[in-house]
Amino acid sequence: MDMLKARRRTIGAVVAALAAALLPWQTASAGEAPASAPPPEVLPSLRQWQPGSGTFVLTDRARIVLDGVRERRTAEDAARFAGELDGRQRVSRGRARAGDIVLRQDASLKRSLGAEGYRLEVGDRVTVTAATSAGVFYGSRTVLQLLNDDGRAARGSATDVPAYRERGVGVCACYINVSLPWFERLMKDMASQKLNQLWIEAKVRSDTDPESAFWGYYTKPQIRSLAAMAKKYHIDLVPEINSPGHMDPYLEKHPELQLKDKDGTASAPRLDISRPEALTYYTSLVDEALDVWGSGTWHMGADEYMLGSSYPDYPQLQAAATAKFGASATPDDLFVDFINQVNAHVKKQGRSLRIWNDGLLGRNTLVPLDRDITVEHWLGGGAIQQPSALLAEGRPVMNSAYALYLVRGGYTTKTRELYESDWTPLRFEGETLPATAANLTGAKISLWPDSAAAETENEVEAKVFMPLRFLAQATWGGPKPSATYAGFEAMARRIGHAPGWGGTDRAPLADGTYRLTSGAKALAPAADSGVALVKGAKAAWTLTATDDGYYTVRSADGLCLDAVRGKKYLGAPLEVGAELSLGACSAGARTQRWQLDADHGAFALRNAISQLRLTERRADGAAVQTTGGTPLRAGA
Repeated sequence: MDMLKARRRTIGAVVAALAAALLPWQTASAGEAPASAPPPEVLPSLRQWQPGSGTFVLTDRARIVLDGVRERRTAEDAARFAGELDGRQRVSRGRARAGDIVLRQDASLKRSLGAEGYRLEVGDRVTVTAATSAGVFYGSRTVLQLLNDDGRAARGSATDVPAYRERGVGVCACYINVSLPWFERLMKDMASQKLNQLWIEAKVRSDTDPESAFWGYYTKPQIRSLAAMAKKYHIDLVPEINSPGHMDPYLEKHPELQLKDKDGTASAPRLDISRPEALTYYTSLVDEALDVWGSGTWHMGADEYMLGSSYPDYPQLQAAATAKFGASATPDDLFVDFINQVNAHVKKQGRSLRIWNDGLLGRNTLVPLDRDITVEHWLGGGAIQQPSALLAEGRPVMNSAYALYLVRGGYTTKTRELYESDWTPLRFEGETLPATAANLTGAKISLWPDSAAAETENEVEAKVFMPLRFLAQATWGGPKPSATYAGFEAMARRIGHAPGWGGTDRAPLADGTYRLTSGAKALAPAADSGVALVKGAKAAWTLTATDDGYYTVRSADGLCLDAVRGKKYLGAPLEVGAELSLGACSAGARTQRWQLDADHGAFALRNAISQLRLTERRADGAAVQTTGGTPLRAGA
């Protein structure tokens, strides 16, 4: 199977010899499988596996047979599944025969298999049976891993139902821009590991509030593309615009809505929830975003509103709470009321709401948080409500513990430590539950860009490989696949990424020296350590591939093309129109790394950190970064 990654699987010399002697569409039959035969190497591990005897062999004659499939979505998944195998198996609705892979859908099994579980049988054919299209899809992910060696799979059967209904990944594309190809690779990997939820904090380029459209945003067509990707991979999207804190990407141009302290000093990240127009403004952004995302869930953040300060610094919040709820009210009542009003707003549209937990300090004595709001618990300690208390109130709670964080330039998930300590979603920050609860939804790993210029998105992609697989294992809930973390990682590396994950050519040019031209102009050094597109320039640039899939672009004087000018967010240079420059080359400077986007035989230079492209400023030819880009041809 040319398109599948090779990995070793020991089945036994006798079984291998028997299988090799069979006709292409037949399967092996051997004696009883040894009682100690290991379960199949798949991640997350199967919840239950009953070994059989013999080996199934996939051949060119095999078909993917749809049985009881009425949903168009399942049929579309089956067509992609055929391509993920090796492209030679056609999809059929005919009668199954030995050697086929059968995808069976039976809605009557919903009670036993749930919304995502499936039954797997490997005999003279491979049969995946599920109640839903999601269950069939997850069964096909297991089959891909089973046949990830040479098209052979040990016979046996399994019933595989997840322990937790939410198995999530969070990506804060807040302030910064994370590329769409990166997101699709992430979703492919998530699907292969049966992770089903993707939270994204990102700014939609707004027509409702055009003033907020400075860089870091995504266009509406891009968001619709993300939504379509997620649907294809059976992933629920959970978009967020944080409020009432962390709103500076929107409030920068709205000083009238910024919370001002008792001295009149404005706090750009904080929305002044004492003002009625604050809710109107925020919900207008929510409505516009939900219309584009099309998701059934909205996340409003609601974290760190008083980070580095406290309510007494803002007496208008106490005054508004008193005016609305009486003399015994607290600013926390006003805060929770704001959340409840957002909840009521999204519920009218048939959506549900989620928040982070750290603002829930128990001081909202008059206004309880609505019980149907999901609380994602990431921070414990102090007066913060414990997850057990939140669960006892009957509200949905998700474990989004800080232990599951991966921060650019900061904390990285200690995957080995978590694996070796048998971490489960019962272990929160500050409290471990004695037993699970029906309203404990699952767990999520969160990716944050706190030092956005410290690492590229490709470096983050490499670092998250094992944390993703650990979280999938912990939330699906199967037996520990290896007694040691080293064994777990070795297995994960053998299985590798999802089929089709590595389809991007990250190094389209060989290392070497080139002139970078656009028509009659060429990129050249300019005054004040700048760069420009200059007519007839002969400047040469040395392009060298980096380990994380980018290039450095070095001038003949030994200086490197850089993007460090203009306004920065979280250390990332995100100002559209900021001039590019030349600086001393540094292996650690991620702003000196450039992606080459193919563009009809030419290349556009995209900065690895800002995700903005090099283009020409018409007024003077200076090279600047912007959302568009000038295609350059690389020649001798």
